[in-house]
Amino acid sequence: MTPSTHIAIVGGSGSGKTWLAEKLCIELGDKAARLTLDNFYRDLSHLEMIERDKVNFDDPVTIDWKTVRSVADALTRGEIARVPTYDFTTHTRLQEPCMFTPREIAIWDGLWLLHEKSMRTRFSFSVFVDCDESERLSRRVERDVRDRGRTDESVRLQYRQHVQPMHERYVEPQRAFADRVLPSPVTEALVVELKNEILELKRRQDAPQAMP
Repeated sequence: MTPSTHIAIVGGSGSGKTWLAEKLCIELGDKAARLTLDNFYRDLSHLEMIERDKVNFDDPVTIDWKTVRSVADALTRGEIARVPTYDFTTHTRLQEPCMFTPREIAIWDGLWLLHEKSMRTRFSFSVFVDCDESERLSRRVERDVRDRGRTDESVRLQYRQHVQPMHERYVEPQRAFADRVLPSPVTEALVVELKNEILELKRRQDAPQAMP
């Protein structure tokens, strides 16, 4: 199988990073597939539900980084990887993982992909999606109420107590490590530009090295 080249799409919750990752996958077609850091939250099935709800899921310690690195390295070797499946309603990991077949390009999206140096070295190219706080909150409320069974009030409380403080501490500093910083919403023209930049990067990586 073809070894994967890894691309990181990073930004705050509700910044539009998932939208951008999905659009790039569409533009790149069969060459690319998407992975999300959301699938790598630690399983909390050992805790009572009331305790699970108290966990700050906007802190990078809630991610199973060992498994993230293992999956990335397997894809780099061109191997099928076992990607966890996470249930945000119960804060637990489902028993059956997803068997992820490597593509030429692996598009990752997540809050903290560039937080650890050990992860930054695994990405050939990275993008930080910059988005206004009010817009991020609005999108977060809409998503969590629609997809994760939350109430409007609980999402806003979590945002004030956890999301924004953790954004300032862990997410925003990653801007300095990104190859590109793009304003949200990202335009269709910028998506095409990024696609061409990624393809050119892949072409250079795959080009035979000249003999000294």
